[in-house]
Amino acid sequence: MDETRRFSPRRELGRTGFRASVLGIGDLADANVPFERSLAILQRALEAGLNLLDTAPNYEDGLSEQLVGAALRGVARGSVFVIDKVDHFDRPVAPQIASSLQRLQLESADLFVFHRVSNLAEYELLTQPGGRYTELSRCREEGKCRFIGLSAHDPAVLERALDDQIAEVLMFPLGPFVDSRYVQRILPRSRELGVGSVCFKTFGAGKLLGDTSGYGAPLATGLADLPHLSVRECLSYTLTWDPDVALLGLSTEAEQDAAFAAAEQFAPLNQPELVDIAERARRAITGKGACWWNPEPH
Repeated sequence: MDETRRFSPRRELGRTGFRASVLGIGDLADANVPFERSLAILQRALEAGLNLLDTAPNYEDGLSEQLVGAALRGVARGSVFVIDKVDHFDRPVAPQIASSLQRLQLESADLFVFHRVSNLAEYELLTQPGGRYTELSRCREEGKCRFIGLSAHDPAVLERALDDQIAEVLMFPLGPFVDSRYVQRILPRSRELGVGSVCFKTFGAGKLLGDTSGYGAPLATGLADLPHLSVRECLSYTLTWDPDVALLGLSTEAEQDAAFAAAEQFAPLNQPELVDIAERARRAITGKGACWWNPEPH
């Protein structure tokens, strides 16, 4: 095996038939970073064997999709699972998908999901007869994607989607600081129903690893040196619960190497270890602002 290739496909993503790597590549786009630099980081993850890519139109106003498209040039199309999203629920779906595919420079994506369905009222509007979900299904029938689903930061939405059996893949938070329903109800039911699970927020938007209000944004004046968790602790927690894919945004070589090493050295945690990490995560995230991936009350 190529020495740079550290990961091999682990298992099928739900019933899609695609064998995915344990780690997925989250959004790496940053308008403040030169395009070629971000591209090299993304290609490095692909070369390491990660084979699932996530993007969305609103990630840096289409820059993420352009980055993914550039990274896939010369890559065998069936070897990487590409997830894209429908961001605007008040607009027709087909034109949004057409614009995304144009930026990706692809004829189709593997999966399109409705992005961050925030509550049951929104879900019901999307899935009403003839609604946006019908439009998304039609795009699948037309070959614009192979699978459809949704991402959500509300366990009630995800439970309803599982009840209605409308998604082939669900995207939801899973990490040391998430609503317990994601772990106790959504993931087991997804597994039972053969619905793929692609999970994010392992690092709590970076809050668990450093002094930030999320994604590197600085904390309010006077707040610093708060408790932290390690990359290995966070990733071991997520992987112990065994989602199909843990989706990570790793935008530097150092971040990638830390996560790759943690995944390679992973051993399932026991119950006391899980409880300990979750409690320390609660302390580490206190004072770092809203955790928008957890509905209230947590």
